[in-house]
Amino acid sequence: MALVTPTWMVEAIYNIEPSTLKRRGISAVLTDLDNTLIAWNNPKGTPQLQEWLHRMAEAGITVMVVSNNNHDRVKKAVGHMEVQFTARALKPLPVGIDRAVRTLGIAKSACIMVGDQMLTDMIAGNLAGVKTVLVKPLIKTDQWNTLPNRFIEGFIKGHMKRKGTFKYQEDIDD
Repeated sequence: MALVTPTWMVEAIYNIEPSTLKRRGISAVLTDLDNTLIAWNNPKGTPQLQEWLHRMAEAGITVMVVSNNNHDRVKKAVGHMEVQFTARALKPLPVGIDRAVRTLGIAKSACIMVGDQMLTDMIAGNLAGVKTVLVKPLIKTDQWNTLPNRFIEGFIKGHMKRKGTFKYQEDIDD
């Protein structure tokens, strides 16, 4: 159960504040792409995303996408956002997160992994040894290949709710 358990849970990535990250010594946000940073069916993102990315950049916090998608798909989605990315991350393995940390040249303690899936993003982050943040998916629909994960996650979330350990917060403050 520990492998799928996030360090924090917040409603949306846009709720994570640069000031909170700075207080925690975090200088980089590694993020999943689909249904975390952008809706999987809206590759251009939203004004809210642009504003959040601007706030992060102003605070000197790097945002880097760590996605299982192929290079062309990720580049098409984030090319206009001025964020770095690593594609074919192989989540739930820690390969992509380790690659991102090496690329950024930072300590693992200085970054967080944010994602909407416990069975890919949280496991990869926890295996890589970084703090993890689970967010609600931006939209309720998923690509077909995500549906089995969502089914299994339903059981995990149900178990966590019964234990009283499943609660979304406003930010990553405790």
